[in-house]
Amino acid sequence: MNKPTAQEVQVLMARYVERVDAGDIEAIVQMYADDATVEDPFGQPPIRGREQIAAFYRQGLGASKVNARLTGPVRASHNGCGAMPFRVEMIWNGQPCALDVIDVMSFDEQGRIRTMQAYWSEVNLSVQAPA
Repeated sequence: MNKPTAQEVQVLMARYVERVDAGDIEAIVQMYADDATVEDPFGQPPIRGREQIAAFYRQGLGASKVNARLTGPVRASHNGCGAMPFRVEMIWNGQPCALDVIDVMSFDEQGRIRTMQAYWSEVNLSVQAPA
């Protein structure tokens, strides 16, 4: 079996953002391969395996309601990899904030995420005016 096509990578990565937006941690975790790694933000020690990845999402995403949306098209390659810009809006330290992120992912032959690297830092975080 081959790695996902560029079009399939676009669909998979858009689905990931939809699941983050929905706060569906179990569905997000099911998108990962059993031996996947997450570096969020990139440069941190990798989180390895579904169990640790699930704990990571429960601690972060499970702690507050977030909204997530793509802010540009998913860029996909022909080797089962892609990158996408998106924005996560959340309450952080009691303030409405937005975080602009670029995720880079690689997928296995079953279309599951093998690696996820999230590129962001405090320079990408902005405080939003209360709604």
